[in-house]
Amino acid sequence: MTTQPVRDAYSSKSEQYIALFDGDWRTFADETALVREHLVGVEGRVLDLGCGPGHWTAYLHARGADVTGVDLVPEFVDHARATFPGPEFRLGSMTELDVADRSVAGILSWYSTIHLPPEELDRVLADFHRMLVQDGKLVIGFFDSDDTVTAFDHAVLTAYRWPVDEFSARLAKAGFRELRRLRQQFPDRPDRRYAAIAASAR
Repeated sequence: MTTQPVRDAYSSKSEQYIALFDGDWRTFADETALVREHLVGVEGRVLDLGCGPGHWTAYLHARGADVTGVDLVPEFVDHARATFPGPEFRLGSMTELDVADRSVAGILSWYSTIHLPPEELDRVLADFHRMLVQDGKLVIGFFDSDDTVTAFDHAVLTAYRWPVDEFSARLAKAGFRELRRLRQQFPDRPDRRYAAIAASAR
């Protein structure tokens, strides 16, 4: 998938999306702990790829991480820069990053791969691995599925659900070792489950 459809789709809904995260932004305590455990305190630069309005980037920066938020949606980057003056925010695509090999200590990819068709995921995960130092950390969030990879009508653009074991296998193929996984479900959204994996680059 090219970046243009994703950028245009999120740009058209940027105000609504930003409003979801402004002010009283909350996430599951277990998710926050997973991100904090693996990306706070690493020695080196952290990239928040697909940072959206910048809430996770700001969270990591407030806890001492040398973090840069990257997003392909100009409205998100403008909002993040205006709202969170501490960290750096850059306009760019996670699929087209000019980042040197083995130069990054940590990557957060919080639901930023959800619109990638399965045939494109391996290439992106391999690029994440290329950027990370030995034992560098990746925390990645995605939609959970019971048995097969399935496409569904996301509010913005077609997205994909992944069985956690299958996603973990894709990470292993790209050179990662799983450290921990989470599975969650919002009480008011019984039709949608969420998962996250923390992994290290071998």
